Amino acid sequence: MTVPLPDRPLHSAETKSSAESVRRARAKLARKWAYLVSTTTYIPMAQQDIERTLLELVDVLFEVVGSEPFSADDASAVGARLVALNFAGRTSLRRTVEVVGKSLLGMADLLPVERLPERVIGLLGALTSGYVEAVRLSLFEQQENLNRALIKAAQDAQRDTEASEARFDEVFTSSSSGIAITDPDGKFVRTNAALGEILDYTVAELGTLTLFDVIAPEDVPFVRNAFRDLHDGKVQRLRQRRSMLGKDGETVQAQLTISLLRDNDGNPNHYVTIVGDDTELTLLQGQLSHQSLHDVLTGLPNRQFFTTRLERVLRHADETFGVTMYHLDLDAFSVIANGLGGHVAEALLKNVAERLLSIFAGESAMVARLGGDEFGVLVQNEVGTPDVVSTIERINEALAEPLYVDGNGVAASVSIGVVHRPPSDIEPSELLRVADMTLRRAKRNGLRQWGLYDPERNELDRSRFSLAATMPGAWESGEVGVLSRPLIRLDDGRTVAVEALLRWQHPELGLLPHERCLELAEQIGLIMPLGTWLLRSACGSMADHEVPLGVALTPNQATDPDLVGEILQVLDDTGLDPGRLQLGFPVRALLADCGEEASDNLGVLAEAGIGVVLDGFGTAAADLACMEDLPVSAIRIARSVVELQARRAGTSSMVDRTLTELVGLAHAAGVTVVVDGIDTVDQLAWWRVAGADLGLGRVFASVPVLS
Repeated sequence: MTVPLPDRPLHSAETKSSAESVRRARAKLARKWAYLVSTTTYIPMAQQDIERTLLELVDVLFEVVGSEPFSADDASAVGARLVALNFAGRTSLRRTVEVVGKSLLGMADLLPVERLPERVIGLLGALTSGYVEAVRLSLFEQQENLNRALIKAAQDAQRDTEASEARFDEVFTSSSSGIAITDPDGKFVRTNAALGEILDYTVAELGTLTLFDVIAPEDVPFVRNAFRDLHDGKVQRLRQRRSMLGKDGETVQAQLTISLLRDNDGNPNHYVTIVGDDTELTLLQGQLSHQSLHDVLTGLPNRQFFTTRLERVLRHADETFGVTMYHLDLDAFSVIANGLGGHVAEALLKNVAERLLSIFAGESAMVARLGGDEFGVLVQNEVGTPDVVSTIERINEALAEPLYVDGNGVAASVSIGVVHRPPSDIEPSELLRVADMTLRRAKRNGLRQWGLYDPERNELDRSRFSLAATMPGAWESGEVGVLSRPLIRLDDGRTVAVEALLRWQHPELGLLPHERCLELAEQIGLIMPLGTWLLRSACGSMADHEVPLGVALTPNQATDPDLVGEILQVLDDTGLDPGRLQLGFPVRALLADCGEEASDNLGVLAEAGIGVVLDGFGTAAADLACMEDLPVSAIRIARSVVELQARRAGTSSMVDRTLTELVGLAHAAGVTVVVDGIDTVDQLAWWRVAGADLGLGRVFASVPVLS
């Protein structure tokens, strides 16, 4: 019998509370941002208006981080908006990048976002780019206004009165921009002191030169073409960014604005060139560009820079030797950070970066920090490049030496995913993805492991991840549902309870069983809402029946601080008697580091009259201690134990004797014994003789769910 699927419940109070929490967190970020930036520059706004404006920008940044597909373009507009609001002090941008970057990485509602650090880095880069571009345009606009005034004064001085001459002379001599009047061949006719300061010439020395003598040789043709276009009337004014040469040969980045002067008859006779020194702005842009492409802590290239470099290297890689990518993840980094503090963790990260640079110093390689405690190394292989195994050994050996901070010696082992000689036409994003999947596969084998990219296993992992990623949509559309199976009393074969299970009727793969559904839901963080929905659906369907209902919890559910409240609310909403509900608590959750939370939940629910079953029960002493110390009504023998007995049937009296004694100990403690995985008649007969009380498994497939 299949339990019918009710409409998916909407917890409006919880949703409202969650939304309010998100708004408070964003408002807190806006206030902190407003305070930090207000100390860097004068802002002609009330503090409340500043906070309200920044809260609007915070909302935009949150939308950017969560956009699918991800695009950081709107963050550029935020940077421009900051400049428009006069958030443009000397340290305003640095304060903004620090507070926004740290806050976005720590926001609870952003933690589920895939590759959050990479997205935040991309967002900060776009915000910085928009900020710098807005500053540049603002400076150019101011310069252009000044240029128009200068040119107008120059033209007036050429055509009109002595008053205009005096006015032009005042502007000419007092301007901070360099001004040069040249003849049609570019010879300086008149220059001001500012131009001499920019190029480190005296006015007299400039009088012996031409404009083309102080233009970088590679830019001379462009300036000559500008003169020609002005003379021919193709344009009225030209603005170009060119390199000029100072007296000592030093390059000066300059913004040139060139106009043509005409005599009273309208004939061209002179050119006016206004020179703005952009050297400092160019340096600032270079510094900001470096910051947006490099990790602040280690100084290594960041993921954005690494990805860009990947594309170029793959395109030009040697066909014979190719490239090799190493994706490294520090083992137990959180243990060091939480145990010894953030400053020790940061020192370790910097030390790891230095040692990796040292390891690959003799190779054509780039070392980058990809985010958090992950590093990437891209090696362009050559004749003498060490092989992968040798390189892994060098990395492990170098990182094994402790780093001493505050008297504590800490060291980092790493797990490594290796992609050796990928196809040259592979996309950088795909290479990063397969390297990450290879790393994750290596980490499943334990600490300090490494793995080599395997296309076949990669395809299997990709299919598995793809299946997990589509599960929320399948749940929403009704493909994921609930079914029941009978819990049978072994001595007479009667159904004494039913257990609720998940099932996914996949359109291509067919029916996916309960265990598979749980595994996929755990991978994407769906297990908590899905588990609550399973419980609510099953309780609602069984409320009118007298048969008890069993629901097994996952380890995450068992340790959930909200578990007790949710279960009691479900019972209240559905009307199911607490005494008819039996909850399965995994033994491994009770024995884990967070087992205290699970034990507390178990005790409170047992006091509420709900039956508690220890799931996955084995023969270990710790399992027996749980049975003795906790208020449980039943134990469910682990499937692995049941399978072991089936494999050793008739060959191991020790296994049989141990399990028979286990059943006896449970009965002596007043606990019912449930056996899961009874799939054959022989198994059924053995466990019946052993004294087990209840059973589940394929052998009972023909038994009705309800009798």
